Amino acid sequence: MKKFMNGAGTLAQDCLEGFVAAHGDIVLFGEGKKHVRRRVLTPGKVAIISGGGAGHEPMHTGFVGQGMLDAACTGYVFTSPTPDQILGAIGETDSGAGTLLIVKNYDGDVMNFEMAAEMAMAGGAHRIETIIVNDDIAVERSARGTGRRGVAGTLVVEKIVGAAAQVGADLQELKALGDAVVAATRTMGVALKGTTVPQTTRETFVLGPNEMEVGVGIHGEPGRSRDQMKDASAIVDLICGHILKDFGSLDGRSVLLFVNGLGGTPLSELYLVFGLARTFFEGQDVTIARSLVGTYVTSLDMAGVSITVTILDERLTALWDAPVLTASLRW
Repeated sequence: MKKFMNGAGTLAQDCLEGFVAAHGDIVLFGEGKKHVRRRVLTPGKVAIISGGGAGHEPMHTGFVGQGMLDAACTGYVFTSPTPDQILGAIGETDSGAGTLLIVKNYDGDVMNFEMAAEMAMAGGAHRIETIIVNDDIAVERSARGTGRRGVAGTLVVEKIVGAAAQVGADLQELKALGDAVVAATRTMGVALKGTTVPQTTRETFVLGPNEMEVGVGIHGEPGRSRDQMKDASAIVDLICGHILKDFGSLDGRSVLLFVNGLGGTPLSELYLVFGLARTFFEGQDVTIARSLVGTYVTSLDMAGVSITVTILDERLTALWDAPVLTASLRW
C-alpha cells in the first residue's frame, strides 16, 4: 500500500488541517479542532449538522458553507465521530432556532448522534431533530437491524435542507422536508476494486480480473452479488433497473440524476455512466430535470460508481437550484 500520509493514526486530522487551511474563507475549526464549521454563521437560522468517518471526502466537510451545512464532525477513517464532537458542534452553531442533525444510517453514526442529541436537549438547552438517510437500495428493507445504508443521497438531503434553512424555514419544517427527500431518493453502486484502508494496509475485498461487486457500500461492505464484469451499458442498465424497480414507477416524473465516483474512477467514465443512465431513464418516460456528476461521496480509493435518483417537484427543484457556497459544491 502506498499513500501520502505520515501515519494511519493521524491521517484524518492531518487532512482536516490542510482542508481548513485551503478553504479558510469559508470554514474554520471549532473549539479543540473537533469539528469544522462555517466561518460566518447566520443568526436565527436553524443549524444544520452532519458528519461521519473520514475517507468519504469531500463529504461532509466539503459541504460546510452557505446554503448547506453549518458544521461537520469527522471521525477516524470509516469511524463515527464521537458524541462530544457532535455536542461541541451543536453548542457553537445553534443560535436559538434549533439544530437539525443529518445522519447516515449506520449503527455507530446513529448511536453517537442520538447520544449527543440527548445530552444537548438535557434541561431544555437545545431543540434537536434528526433525519436518518437510508437511500442505498442494495440493502433490503427489514424490520430488524439497521436497514438500508446512507450513501450518496446524503448530499441531496444536505443541499435541499440546507437551502431551506438558509431562507428561514423552521426546525419542524426542515425535519419534514428532509424526511420527504429521503423517501424520494434511491442509490445503488458498483465497484471494480476494493478500498485500501490505512489502518489495515489491505483492501476491504479483492476482486478477480473479471469480477465486479454489485451494490457495494461506502465502507467497502459487500454488495448484493459478485458478478462477472460487463460493459458500461450493461452495468448502468443493471443499476438503473434496480432503482426503477424499487421506486415502483417513475412514469412522467421529473428527477435529479446524480452520478457519483467512489474515489478511484476517472471523471471521463462518470460522464459516460451519466449519458447511459440518462438514456435509460428517458426511455422510461422520466424527465432528467437536474443533474450532478462528479466525485462527492467516496470510499477512499475505491474504483466504482453510484447512481442516485431523487424525485423532484417544483419546491425541491427550486431548493436544489438555490445558491450554495461550499468548498466542494457551489453555484
